[in-house]
Amino acid sequence: MSALQDAAEKARPKHIELFSPTYFATCTIGGIIACGPTHSGVTPLDLVKCRRQVDPSIYKSNFQAWRTIASKEGVRGIFFGWGPTFVGYSFQGAGKYGFYEVFKYLYGEQLFPNLNKTVVYLGASASAEFLADLALCPFEAIKVRMQTTLPPFAPNAREGWKKVVAKEGYAGLYKGLFPLWGRQIPYTMVKFATFEETVKQIYGFLGKSKEDFSGSQQIAVSFAGGYIAGIGCAVVSHPADVMVSKLNADRQAGESAVQAMSRIYGKIGFAGLWNGLPTRIAMIGTLTAFQWLIYDSFKVSMGLPSTGGH
Repeated sequence: MSALQDAAEKARPKHIELFSPTYFATCTIGGIIACGPTHSGVTPLDLVKCRRQVDPSIYKSNFQAWRTIASKEGVRGIFFGWGPTFVGYSFQGAGKYGFYEVFKYLYGEQLFPNLNKTVVYLGASASAEFLADLALCPFEAIKVRMQTTLPPFAPNAREGWKKVVAKEGYAGLYKGLFPLWGRQIPYTMVKFATFEETVKQIYGFLGKSKEDFSGSQQIAVSFAGGYIAGIGCAVVSHPADVMVSKLNADRQAGESAVQAMSRIYGKIGFAGLWNGLPTRIAMIGTLTAFQWLIYDSFKVSMGLPSTGGH
């Protein structure tokens, strides 16, 4: 009996002090696990979305696109670009979730303890995404070029990195940074602030505090809140997402980011900024829901409370 008790004790997550370095490290790891695999998993949607943003006439529908790609390249072709996606969004997830927890504690508990909670969530998420995108940008640039050029710009992330650096230097990996910030920072602000508020409202509707629910029940609430937040994220960030795809595929030599965006907007107009929105809503809603599901499942498995609800 003592052997079983010893085994159970070893299997039980050790206590992690809230807001300790170990706590923030755990959240960072959770962000990697939540973002890298999920973004890679929706590569087929992302591939078609990016190509239709750059050339709306290339495919008539998503299903027609996948059939066309699969007939020429097989299933592997449908997941083309998963490599830089996985690496880039693993780095981004680490920064997004890890720094969010850091800044939420810093702003809300240390610097401005009486500040409105929603303002804290917005500020913390914006600060976290600003830093996270510095790690994401090179891999996003490579991924977009690979997916939007036919024949492909490069067969994999390593070759894509070499080609960009050889032709444009390391600056070429960051030429889409400003529109990436324009896409990702509002996206993340909506993602985190909407999630926190939605989860709070769900617990209010259920009539109990978060602590009255089991870990699995808290995770279910996180999934629901994540999906609702994801729809808002997709709409808010879509025009910038289109511009990121266009810039990485169609920025001319010697053109500044402002000049390129002005020229591209002149070609596609306001309506063109919304190409591929239904696909992105499906992709981002699902993606965000599963990210919160994975992230909070990891936190609960480590003996930490799920996110939100306070």
